[in-house]
Amino acid sequence: MDLSSIQSALAERGFDAWLFYDHHHRDPIAYRVLGLPELMVTRRWYYVIPAKGDPQKLVHRIEAGHLDTVPGAKTEYSSWQEQQAGLKKMLAPYKKIAMEYSPNNAIPYVGLVDAGTIELLRSFGKEIASSGDLVARFEAAWTDAQIQSHFAARDAIDKITQEAFQEIGRRVRNGGTHEYEMQQWILEAFKRDALVTEDFPIVGVNGNSGNPHYEPKADRSAKIKEGDFVLLDIWAKKNTPDAVYYDITWTGFIGKAPSDKQREVFAIVTAARDAGVKAVKDAVAAGQKLQGWQVDDATRATIAAKGYGQYFTHRTGHSIGPSVHGNGANMDNLETHDVREIIPNSCFSIEPGIYLPEFGVRSEVNVLVRKGSAEVTGAVQKDLVLI
Repeated sequence: MDLSSIQSALAERGFDAWLFYDHHHRDPIAYRVLGLPELMVTRRWYYVIPAKGDPQKLVHRIEAGHLDTVPGAKTEYSSWQEQQAGLKKMLAPYKKIAMEYSPNNAIPYVGLVDAGTIELLRSFGKEIASSGDLVARFEAAWTDAQIQSHFAARDAIDKITQEAFQEIGRRVRNGGTHEYEMQQWILEAFKRDALVTEDFPIVGVNGNSGNPHYEPKADRSAKIKEGDFVLLDIWAKKNTPDAVYYDITWTGFIGKAPSDKQREVFAIVTAARDAGVKAVKDAVAAGQKLQGWQVDDATRATIAAKGYGQYFTHRTGHSIGPSVHGNGANMDNLETHDVREIIPNSCFSIEPGIYLPEFGVRSEVNVLVRKGSAEVTGAVQKDLVLI
């Protein structure tokens, strides 16, 4: 835990304190931000970090050793009356308190504190505000080493993606293949390049490419043949400590003549992708604050203007980190209204899509924001791959 950085961030954002609270591991964010070891948590603990001054702890007497790894004076309780009195006293100097809370549960990735605890704190006269932007600062901002791990994953995955299209073509013209078989081919390529992944890559053809979270299985896998439309969604990270993900989606056609509809939809989706990237680059270069929902609006408006708005059924993008879905701002004004700020050294996907019954197009890039600039970190698909 970097106490001085946390206190600086609280002061910058006008918070009096950040209150961490857990019971039965409801808040994994607290453990990561505070650097806590794994604990058996059968009773509630509380830890408050003020913008100025020393942290304080409140723990149950039968778990009195909890929070010994973080600084601050400790108070113990047994009864609920002691617990409430101790919490009220500990928070007495502070008015505006950050917690893992999201008004109206608009951002459920941050909204981890139960409603009863919020009610209790409000009964003490406290103003509870979301810690979302604080969490992003300490969970989504990459170190230089993490940035380099992203580039290393990029170099491997961009190559694997192009080789996968080539392998599909080779197999189709030499006896045939199917989605699951190609998914397994990609996973074998990951092993060769020391890449790991939380989930399995997506290989979807025709109607299956129109299912954003389609996953081929050994017993549920479509054949791939000449004239098929193919979507590859591939994400992985290097098998090293604290490595971060690279996550892309490309599409192709097996043959020389994609349909006019396929070309049209691909052109609309990539234009929407580019509009989202431009919104980020322009705002960052101008020093303007940018929130996730604004990027979603830029991409979604492009698709809606072409009459396909109803077929873009998910957010524009997600935060990327040591987990493929990270804890920074998502590019989202559809599933949530994400007001978290896009901060330096954070990375996220921009991946608009149009999903029709017969095929779907998604074009995904990763955008890394630095101080004063933003960049797409890998290859950008300009045309359908002709396989």
